[in-house]
Amino acid sequence: MNKIIKIVLIVIGLVATVLWFGMPSSDDPDAINSGSMNFMFLIMYLLLAIAVVATVFFGLKKLLSTPGSLKKALFAIGGLAIVVAVSYGLSSGAEAKAVADAMAEKGATESTVKNIGMGLNVFFILTAVAVALMVLPGLKKMFVK
Repeated sequence: MNKIIKIVLIVIGLVATVLWFGMPSSDDPDAINSGSMNFMFLIMYLLLAIAVVATVFFGLKKLLSTPGSLKKALFAIGGLAIVVAVSYGLSSGAEAKAVADAMAEKGATESTVKNIGMGLNVFFILTAVAVALMVLPGLKKMFVK
């Protein structure tokens, strides 16, 4: 099976190389409609689909075959759900309404602004947690010997 995968990857690489040299010039206004460009995008989508399917399949296989890993995964998903819920609560309605009113001509609604605020809050909280999880063990090693 490993040999077949290597051969397929070599063939895809050779096809991509031939298509690379067949690409139109950047000055060509009709470059986006080029056959080689379209085929390269097709190859990219195919490889992306294969990578996603393989990642999900082997991840679920590992998750279900290792005892205790399902419990840990559920705790992690629950923690993420709590962070998202807290972040949604922190994105205030008054500020969201003011921003939505100011950006009404662009099509912004209050719920859209609140969802964007929630996404930013999730990012900030998870960044703070990641930094704390990197710094605290280092500090503990420095001071406790």
